[in-house]
Amino acid sequence: MFTKNSIIEFQEADQEKIVERILWVDEGSIICYTIDLNNKNALPVKRKILDLEELLNNELLQFVKEEPFPFVYQSEEKISQKQKEIRNERWNLIKEICLIEPDIYISQKRGPMIKQVTEKTGVFKASIYIYLRTYWQRGSVKNALLPNYRNCGAPGKERKLGENKTGRKRKFENELGKGINVTEEIKRVFQVSIRQFYHTSKGNSLRIAYEMMIKNYFVESYYYEDGVKKNKLKENSQLPTFRQFEYWYRKTYSVEEKNRRRKGNKKYELEHRAVLGTSTGEMYGPGTKYQVDATIADVYLVSNYNRNWIIGRPVIYVVIDVFSRMVTGLYVGLEGPSWLGASMALANAASNKVEFCKRYGIHIKSEEWSTNYLPQTLLADRGEIEGRDIERLINAFNMKVENTPPYRADWKGIVEQHFRTINLKVKPFLPGVVDKNVRVRGERDYRLDAQLTIEEFTYIIIKCVLHHNNFHWLKNYDANKMMLKDEVKLIPRELWNWGIKNRSGYLRSFTEDIVKLHLLPQGSARVTYKGIVFKGMKYSCEKALKEGWFSQAREKSWIVEVSYDPRNMNYLYIQTDDAEGYEVCKLLSHQQKYAEKSVYDVEYLHAYEQYKTAAYEHEELEQKIDLQAEIEKVVQQAKKQSQKNEVPISNQQKLKGIRENREFHKAIRQKEEAFLLATYEEAQVTSEANSLSEKPSLGQEELQKSASKIDLLRQKQREIKERAKRKSTSPQNDWE
Repeated sequence: MFTKNSIIEFQEADQEKIVERILWVDEGSIICYTIDLNNKNALPVKRKILDLEELLNNELLQFVKEEPFPFVYQSEEKISQKQKEIRNERWNLIKEICLIEPDIYISQKRGPMIKQVTEKTGVFKASIYIYLRTYWQRGSVKNALLPNYRNCGAPGKERKLGENKTGRKRKFENELGKGINVTEEIKRVFQVSIRQFYHTSKGNSLRIAYEMMIKNYFVESYYYEDGVKKNKLKENSQLPTFRQFEYWYRKTYSVEEKNRRRKGNKKYELEHRAVLGTSTGEMYGPGTKYQVDATIADVYLVSNYNRNWIIGRPVIYVVIDVFSRMVTGLYVGLEGPSWLGASMALANAASNKVEFCKRYGIHIKSEEWSTNYLPQTLLADRGEIEGRDIERLINAFNMKVENTPPYRADWKGIVEQHFRTINLKVKPFLPGVVDKNVRVRGERDYRLDAQLTIEEFTYIIIKCVLHHNNFHWLKNYDANKMMLKDEVKLIPRELWNWGIKNRSGYLRSFTEDIVKLHLLPQGSARVTYKGIVFKGMKYSCEKALKEGWFSQAREKSWIVEVSYDPRNMNYLYIQTDDAEGYEVCKLLSHQQKYAEKSVYDVEYLHAYEQYKTAAYEHEELEQKIDLQAEIEKVVQQAKKQSQKNEVPISNQQKLKGIRENREFHKAIRQKEEAFLLATYEEAQVTSEANSLSEKPSLGQEELQKSASKIDLLRQKQREIKERAKRKSTSPQNDWE
């Protein structure tokens, strides 16, 4: 299938390899326009689809799966304000002509368009050609016009400041001095001053904030004049200039941050955020418009870890192509209707459905569900597709987004009807189904009948979608004359295939990994010496091991932004610094209890473990108190015994006898703990030692006597052992 934005590779007659991107396909899939990706002076070329199909059939043409310019799909947060300004400036120059398809691809019509732009703006014709070529070669998205700074300079690294003043020289340097560098100390002053005098509701200008900073932090001395305290500033050469202050602020804060901090989030969302359009148009073919919506299923589910844990009702997200009624994307989760669930459904719309179904044990052929594209326009609810999250989707994939007005769910009637159909098919057969009728007092709670896990429920919904796509007859579908002429069956898959063959110019093909990286939910993980910790789970990746992250984390941990698939927490994804790829983080081997589990199961498990810990705290506290009572009892008995056997000797005598007492008791314990077979003589020695151990330690003379007895006991023990050894080794003893 040759679709817009696909990349093809083939050989010319001179055996030279050509890599081209498809820019446009006509409604009948007869002709298309392509552009060479490796030619700096390339322009669109007209090609016949039949010629490309012939090359494909002869194995002389192949599709390129990897995107050669992945950096244009980086998230909006990683693009600097300066780059955004350059991108928007270039886009404003060509946006009116680049969307006039296919005229812009025809040289005879393109020339007058470009001439009109140059006359209107004064920009050179060569620059317009460069912007158009860049836009086409990099995927016909707005971010294609970003300046290519990836290999320039040292991004993110500031210059090391020395004694000499950096930057351009002052105009009156000899009279006013060279000035100062903006050191870390000066930056801290800037930061505090911005917070005190600019990011407030008073609406001070940046110039006023600068002047108030000078007044508060760069005063050399004070003096009084007519009873008024006045300031004497430092020398001009020791003050930061307003230009330095302004440059630092614009480098540190974006326009959005400025407005949010000065006016508050509510007022910003009301007055300054971008307003998305609500335009509609005729459905020419597959991919013209997708509808996305969510509904809460009328069934309760249980956990994968323990089927006795009821985890609530799932939310079903569905993406449907308006032209063919084909379900192109699906997601079943526990997130309420939100951007997270909608983005997962969109990611599924652009993914391989064969692999998706295989994950749930369903084996299909590619033609049964061959929808792995993004649309030209997306229609959704205001609550799900609105705000800053959707801007990333618009800028990355040049997609139009339409929002339904409040209280007008009928604008998404197609997907709403699909939800009703699914409900009628599955509800009569599922355990734990919500019973909306008023229950009689004492009747069994239907939630206790829950038996399905979220994976088992997803399996059922996938089967319903496959049935809808391949067998459901659309009774109310308004077929046009061409469909009636071609006798098209009013089944979603047949309508989709007919549209692909006759009107395939609106589908958009993007690398699946890039789509997922932009649409998967994101979160913050912490790098520690035990691994990359995210939601209580520990991961590792090749980059972390090579760069020694975990050793560094022993000194100080830090945060990394990650993307994750909530359906399967086996992996995390960290986007690389150059925005050209990502690192895959895998669960550590001792974390396998989380393998193949969804984020909802993991969160429920953690909550259950916290509950069990909290529930056991009372019992543990009781046992601790009992232990303390046992210890106190032993201590009290020891005190009573010590008072009973106390001998009236001085403290100095007690302290001098510590070493001798230790040696005496050490010898006694060695005899008691020795593993020897006692003979008659040894038994006598042991009894004598025991009798000695019963005597309390008294003064210095008694200790000396005890020490001499110990020596005597040791000598006698050695003699007994030697006699026993001689008896056991004598020949006579052996003969007997």
